[in-house]
Amino acid sequence: MPTLEEKIARAETRIFKAVFPNTTNHYDTLFGGATLHMMDEVAFICATRFSRLKMVTVSSDKVDFTHPIPGGTLVELIGNVVRVGNTSLQVRVELFVEQMYSEERTKAVTGLFTFVAIDNEKRPVRILPEAVVAE
Repeated sequence: MPTLEEKIARAETRIFKAVFPNTTNHYDTLFGGATLHMMDEVAFICATRFSRLKMVTVSSDKVDFTHPIPGGTLVELIGNVVRVGNTSLQVRVELFVEQMYSEERTKAVTGLFTFVAIDNEKRPVRILPEAVVAE
Protein backbone atom coordinates (compact mmCIF):
# COMPACT_ATOMS: atom_id res chain seq x y z
CA MET A 1 0.00 0.00 0.00
CA PRO A 2 1.47 3.40 -0.95
CA THR A 3 2.31 5.94 1.73
CA LEU A 4 0.37 9.18 2.04
CA GLU A 5 3.28 11.08 0.49
CA GLU A 6 3.35 8.67 -2.47
CA LYS A 7 -0.41 9.05 -2.98
CA ILE A 8 -0.06 12.84 -2.94
CA ALA A 9 2.80 12.75 -5.44
CA ARG A 10 0.92 10.38 -7.79
CA ALA A 11 -2.17 12.61 -7.72
CA GLU A 12 -0.38 15.69 -9.07
CA THR A 13 -2.33 16.80 -12.13
CA ARG A 14 -1.03 18.94 -15.01
CA ILE A 15 -3.10 20.22 -17.89
CA PHE A 16 -2.17 22.58 -20.73
CA LYS A 17 -4.67 24.74 -22.58
CA ALA A 18 -4.47 27.40 -25.28
CA VAL A 19 -6.16 30.76 -24.62
CA PHE A 20 -8.38 31.27 -27.66
CA PRO A 21 -10.44 34.39 -28.51
CA ASN A 22 -13.73 32.76 -27.44
CA THR A 23 -12.44 32.64 -23.83
CA THR A 24 -11.20 36.23 -23.59
CA ASN A 25 -12.87 39.46 -22.55
CA HIS A 26 -12.80 42.93 -24.13
CA TYR A 27 -9.26 43.43 -22.73
CA ASP A 28 -8.11 40.31 -24.67
CA THR A 29 -7.38 38.50 -21.41
CA LEU A 30 -8.84 35.23 -20.15
CA PHE A 31 -12.22 35.66 -18.44
CA GLY A 32 -11.97 35.17 -14.67
CA GLY A 33 -14.88 32.73 -14.79
CA ALA A 34 -13.16 30.65 -17.48
CA THR A 35 -10.02 30.63 -15.32
CA LEU A 36 -11.96 29.40 -12.28
CA HIS A 37 -13.67 26.73 -14.40
CA MET A 38 -10.30 25.37 -15.56
CA MET A 39 -8.86 25.50 -12.04
CA ASP A 40 -11.84 23.67 -10.50
CA GLU A 41 -11.61 21.00 -13.20
CA VAL A 42 -7.91 20.38 -12.50
CA ALA A 43 -8.56 20.39 -8.73
CA PHE A 44 -11.39 17.86 -9.17
CA ILE A 45 -9.21 15.54 -11.25
CA CYS A 46 -6.39 15.80 -8.68
CA ALA A 47 -8.76 15.10 -5.76
CA THR A 48 -10.28 12.12 -7.59
CA ARG A 49 -6.89 10.70 -8.56
CA PHE A 50 -5.81 10.93 -4.92
CA SER A 51 -8.92 9.42 -3.36
CA ARG A 52 -10.42 7.28 -6.17
CA LEU A 53 -13.78 8.26 -4.63
CA LYS A 54 -16.69 10.44 -5.74
CA MET A 55 -15.62 14.00 -4.90
CA VAL A 56 -17.58 17.25 -4.85
CA THR A 57 -16.29 20.81 -4.62
CA VAL A 58 -17.41 22.47 -1.39
CA SER A 59 -15.39 25.68 -1.60
CA SER A 60 -12.85 27.68 -3.50
CA ASP A 61 -10.66 29.77 -1.28
CA LYS A 62 -8.20 32.59 -1.72
CA VAL A 63 -7.93 32.70 -5.50
CA ASP A 64 -5.24 35.26 -6.31
CA PHE A 65 -5.02 36.68 -9.84
CA THR A 66 -1.53 38.21 -9.92
CA HIS A 67 -0.83 38.47 -13.66
CA PRO A 68 -3.10 38.89 -16.70
CA ILE A 69 -3.54 35.92 -19.03
CA PRO A 70 -3.51 37.30 -22.59
CA GLY A 71 -5.24 35.70 -25.54
CA GLY A 72 -2.88 33.77 -27.76
CA THR A 73 -0.90 32.27 -24.88
CA LEU A 74 -0.68 28.82 -23.34
CA VAL A 75 -1.58 28.04 -19.74
CA GLU A 76 -0.43 25.16 -17.59
CA LEU A 77 -2.54 24.29 -14.57
CA ILE A 78 -0.92 22.23 -11.82
CA GLY A 79 -3.00 20.69 -9.04
CA ASN A 80 -1.52 19.26 -5.84
CA VAL A 81 -3.17 17.86 -2.73
CA VAL A 82 -2.04 20.01 0.22
CA ARG A 83 -4.26 18.79 3.07
CA VAL A 84 -6.12 15.56 3.77
CA GLY A 85 -8.79 15.31 6.45
CA ASN A 86 -11.24 12.55 7.34
CA THR A 87 -13.80 13.25 4.60
CA SER A 88 -12.32 16.32 2.89
CA LEU A 89 -9.15 17.33 1.16
CA GLN A 90 -7.69 20.55 -0.18
CA VAL A 91 -6.02 21.04 -3.56
CA ARG A 92 -3.80 23.98 -4.52
CA VAL A 93 -3.95 24.90 -8.18
CA GLU A 94 -1.32 27.10 -9.78
CA LEU A 95 -1.82 28.51 -13.25
CA PHE A 96 1.23 29.51 -15.29
CA VAL A 97 0.99 31.53 -18.49
CA GLU A 98 3.49 30.89 -21.29
CA GLN A 99 4.10 32.82 -24.46
CA MET A 100 3.62 30.54 -27.46
CA TYR A 101 6.77 31.63 -29.27
CA SER A 102 9.24 32.26 -26.44
CA GLU A 103 10.40 30.65 -23.21
CA GLU A 104 8.68 33.30 -21.06
CA ARG A 105 6.62 31.74 -18.24
CA THR A 106 4.87 33.49 -15.34
CA LYS A 107 2.71 32.30 -12.46
CA ALA A 108 -0.59 34.13 -12.97
CA VAL A 109 -3.14 32.59 -10.58
CA THR A 110 -3.12 30.49 -7.41
CA GLY A 111 -6.16 29.06 -5.65
CA LEU A 112 -7.25 26.55 -3.04
CA PHE A 113 -10.19 24.20 -3.58
CA THR A 114 -11.79 21.99 -0.94
CA PHE A 115 -13.53 18.72 -1.80
CA VAL A 116 -15.58 16.21 0.17
CA ALA A 117 -15.77 12.49 -0.64
CA ILE A 118 -19.35 11.20 -0.89
CA ASP A 119 -21.14 7.87 -1.21
CA ASN A 120 -24.03 7.00 -3.55
CA GLU A 121 -26.48 8.71 -1.19
CA LYS A 122 -24.33 11.87 -1.27
CA ARG A 123 -23.22 11.43 2.37
CA PRO A 124 -19.62 12.20 3.35
CA VAL A 125 -17.31 9.17 3.54
CA ARG A 126 -13.81 8.64 4.90
CA ILE A 127 -11.08 9.34 2.35
CA LEU A 128 -8.33 7.17 3.82
CA PRO A 129 -9.00 3.69 5.17
CA GLU A 130 -7.11 4.40 8.41
CA ALA A 131 -7.19 7.59 10.48
CA VAL A 132 -4.23 9.21 8.72
CA VAL A 133 -4.47 12.99 8.59
CA ALA A 134 -1.82 15.20 7.01
CA GLU A 135 -1.53 18.87 7.80
